Amino acid sequence: MAITLNSGFKMPIVGLGVWRMEGKDIKDLIINAIKIGYRHFDCAADYQNEAEVGEALAEAFQTGLVKREDLFITTKLWNSDHGHVLEACKDSLKKLCLDYLDLYLVHFPVATRHTGVGTTASALGEDGVLDIDTTISLETTWHAMENLVSLGLVRSIGISNYDIFLTRDCLAYSKVKPAVNQIETHPYFQRESLVKFCQKHGICVTAHTPLGGAAANTEWFGSVSCLEDPALKGLAEKYKKTVAQVVLRWGIQRNTVVIPKSSKLERLQENFNVLDFELTKEDMDLVKSLDRKYRTNQPAKFWGIDLYA
Repeated sequence: MAITLNSGFKMPIVGLGVWRMEGKDIKDLIINAIKIGYRHFDCAADYQNEAEVGEALAEAFQTGLVKREDLFITTKLWNSDHGHVLEACKDSLKKLCLDYLDLYLVHFPVATRHTGVGTTASALGEDGVLDIDTTISLETTWHAMENLVSLGLVRSIGISNYDIFLTRDCLAYSKVKPAVNQIETHPYFQRESLVKFCQKHGICVTAHTPLGGAAANTEWFGSVSCLEDPALKGLAEKYKKTVAQVVLRWGIQRNTVVIPKSSKLERLQENFNVLDFELTKEDMDLVKSLDRKYRTNQPAKFWGIDLYA
């Protein structure tokens, strides 16, 4: 099952996010995911594991497990590389062992002090606050992204963590429209207005953190997971599915792409098996009523400044 992007390319509606996956585990995880049926992998320079992902992809291609054209590979431009888009993209391609990307995203709508292509530590000043580069506009960054399409390095380009106003601006100055806006959205953080705006203007929404971050975000940010919600547990019992499967199915029925992360084989299988049932309108409405406007991913913890304030 796939969504056709405004660029004309198809994006599988279920993917695997590789954030916080440790290097030594990645090869087996990706090979196993491909065997299960995953064809969409969501990466980023900031995850510091593109090289390990690349090794796994190279093995998958060399052994004939899949062909390059069978996979949809996304990666992202880090904040400190807004003034070095071409070099950053080439660096990611080299690490991923690829000739082209299916999708390249601006990871966050903020340019920070350049620390060297391939280095993604948060650029903090002596005051512990993010060093934001005020000389590079998002429009300048976007036109450099468009150049990647012209060069054939990237098939589709998009944005990530953009709100309605920044997305509107990108539509205004773009020659190549953003194909995707990847945002945090889950039952506790539904962002209905942003999702509707993007979809109305032909931008596919990809839900990162589609399960609300679960244990990982509880550990990092002290956040509460929607997977413990009694109403969602009730739906899981009704459909004889796990809570995670119900939440992912809800995301798919909103016409959003979901990219859950898991390092456990049984969870990989479980998260992929979400296309054989459908939530009723009443149950979709029930999930809609659970919105808490509750963001679980809090980069302010690392940046000393809350860009969402």
